[in-house]
Parts: sequence; structure tokens; C-alpha cells
Amino acid sequence: MFSSFEWTMALRYLRARRQEGFISVIATFSFLGIGLGVATLIIVMSVMNGFRAELLDRILGLNGHYEVRAPAEESLVDFDGVVARLANIPEVVRVTPIVEGQVMASGKAASGALVRGISPNQLAALDVISTGIVEGSLENFGNDNSIVLGYRLARTLGVSAGDKVKLISAQGTPTAFGTMPRVKTFDVAGLFDTGMYEYDSGYIYMSLNAAQNYFRLGDGVTALEVFATDPDTALAIRSEVINAVNIRAFIYDWQQSRASFFNALEVERNVMFLILTLIILVAAFNIISSLIMLVKDKGRDIAILRTMGATRGMIMRVFFIAGASIGVVGTL
Repeated sequence: MFSSFEWTMALRYLRARRQEGFISVIATFSFLGIGLGVATLIIVMSVMNGFRAELLDRILGLNGHYEVRAPAEESLVDFDGVVARLANIPEVVRVTPIVEGQVMASGKAASGALVRGISPNQLAALDVISTGIVEGSLENFGNDNSIVLGYRLARTLGVSAGDKVKLISAQGTPTAFGTMPRVKTFDVAGLFDTGMYEYDSGYIYMSLNAAQNYFRLGDGVTALEVFATDPDTALAIRSEVINAVNIRAFIYDWQQSRASFFNALEVERNVMFLILTLIILVAAFNIISSLIMLVKDKGRDIAILRTMGATRGMIMRVFFIAGASIGVVGTL
């Protein structure tokens, strides 16, 4: 495509002689500008992608990629068939029945919290929790009187592993004197640190049986959490998940469950990409300016080449090679 003559002339112009040092300086700055711009783009986008992946691992490591939730004031019953069908989907790793409910937790102080009932083996499968125990352990979690809570919530309540916490539910017990709040005392088996403030300051885990008894759901649960191999795979199997759930329930994927959060993260990522692209464009203008100055400086050489038989296309390709070389080397 390009002749050896064109390559020779382009490289010769880039290696300016002493009296043409200013052109060489402009070319050097163009190299550096492109190199710094591309390096900044790669570094920042890598950090943003890594940050997103870490957040996904932590958030979806607790909540699953799909949530099959019962309508308000109802529970999912006879869900074993749904669990079996979901588990038969090749991309599904596990399905976890969950009981959720809002409570007031009381120790030396009081704070609102979200109780999540889960079987002991399913809790152990949540790496974010099982590897994040900072005090106590999960050994006694199967006990119906034991709970595990976030360390920030424990700090707010003024309790530690081995202490007792009183849980008060608004779903009270009807009596002749009115509705009495449901109150029960639990032992703190352990404290976890997920690195996510929302979870560490507001989550309490208890065994599935204990949660079903506490919220009086019988054998029902409030949700099924579906864990897939990875987030992108999870989105691709949405139709299979919907077909597997043949009971009255709402189905949310991970993007729908936290749409505002992930949308904000995506907007931030796109804005950063745009800003860094503008930096590279500024560096590209340096190449254009250096080429213009090079053409101006080489006007006499161009005239000589034209009289020797060089075509306009050959002259254009010489300077194109010079500019492209600056851009390619700067990018590398």
C-alpha cells in the first residue's frame, strides 16, 4: 500500500536535523500526549471496571442474581417444585429460600434492622458472610435462638458476640387489650463485616426455621434467591427462570432490584470514558498541528519532490505515515 520511498521520507522527516529541532520537539510532545492520554484511559477504565466487578460480587453474593418474591402480606408456599425446576437450569448454581421481615433490634440501644432467615448451609455458601466473620462464629447458627448481625449494627446496639439482643416485630399478637408487638430474645452468635455499609449496619441473619416461627409463616417463605454463574449469564436466562416459576410471584433480576444504583454507576463510567476521550482528542490535535507545521517547513522539499515526479498522492501518504506513526507509537 505504501512504497519504500514514502516510508523513507516519512521517517526522515520525523528524525529532524538540528536546524529543524523545533519540529522534532513538537513531534515528541505529540508522542507524549497520545501516550499519557491512552495510559490514563486504560488505567481509569480498568479501575472503574474492577470497582464495578467488586461491587457486583459483594451485592450479588448476598442477594442473588434473581429474586422470586411473594406479593405483599403473602408468602410462598409449596415452593419445592419451583426450587427443583430452577435448580435444573444449567446456569443456576443454587436456589435459596429466604424469610425477610423488618424488626426493631434492642440491646444497650435500639435500631431498625432487616431480619433474613436462611438455612445454615445456605448461609455458609455466602462467601461474603462466611469469610467476613470478625467476632464469634457460625457454629451455633443452626440454633433457633442464635443470630448473626453486621458489626456496625452491633456497634450501634452496644453488643458483641455472646450478648443477647431483643427483636421486636410490628406484626404483633392480637389480644383482648389490642395488638401486642411480638418480642423475642436471641443470642448473638457472631458479627460479620461485608465492607458494605448498608448490610453491616442493617442486616440480621437467623435460621430459616427460627424466622418462619418468629414471623409466623408456617412452612412459607417470602422469597427465593437464585444464584447464577455470573451476572451476564443470569440476564441471558431470564425467560427460563420465568418459565420455571409457575406460582403467583414477582420476579426481579439483579439490574431491576438495584436499578438506580447500577444506572448511576454506568453513567459515571460513561462520563469518565467521555472525559478521557476528550483528553486523547486534545493530544490528537497536537499531531495535526505538528503535521501542519511540518508541511509548512517542508514546502521547499515538497516542491523538489514534485519536480522529480512525485504525485500529490505520494506526498500526502508521506505525511500520513508521519502522523500515523506518532499516533501508533504514542498509543503503544
